[in-house]
Amino acid sequence: MSKRNDHANLQEGVRELLYQTLETALCGAAIYAAALECAGRTALRDEWTKRHAQTQVHQQVLLSVFEALGLDPMAQTRGRTAVSACCRALFEVVAYARRSKEPAMAQLIAAECVMLAEAKDRQNWALIGFAADALSGAVAKVLKDAYASIWADEARHLYHAKGWARELWIESMGFEPMLPPPEERETAEFASAAARAQWPRSGTVH
Repeated sequence: MSKRNDHANLQEGVRELLYQTLETALCGAAIYAAALECAGRTALRDEWTKRHAQTQVHQQVLLSVFEALGLDPMAQTRGRTAVSACCRALFEVVAYARRSKEPAMAQLIAAECVMLAEAKDRQNWALIGFAADALSGAVAKVLKDAYASIWADEARHLYHAKGWARELWIESMGFEPMLPPPEERETAEFASAAARAQWPRSGTVH
């Protein structure tokens, strides 16, 4: 199947999902870079540095998907534009927090923005996994290969982001936090296993 035909045979919703996923990855890297400026704790800085690098790798995987399917990575859709606006708002919130001269609050706000961005990213990849299972042929293989290379990272990204946001909130309320969060010491394999059972349906994507 040619790249042109792959593009033509992609359902509109799947194509839209891929554009939103690419935009989320591009914006996510920018949010991590901004959040790093707010990270006062060494462990958190290390965590975000690692996730930032992984997100950049994910961008390259997605660009390979676009090339394989004959999609233009620069094309805009209404959904992609909306995602860009949401991500830009998160980036601006982190920048505002950094200027607030309240380091602890800036760190917490940055952690929440990272968590929100990761929630969208994880949802994107869960849906890509569902589409890959529901489709067949060359398109399905491209999506399955990308999903297999990225999903474990995405499960960990959100899992860890939630842990950091929660514990920083606990600290901000004057209680004793567990820092680094327990998630840093636990495996996220259960999250991946849960994700595999997340779509117990069969059939095609509509």
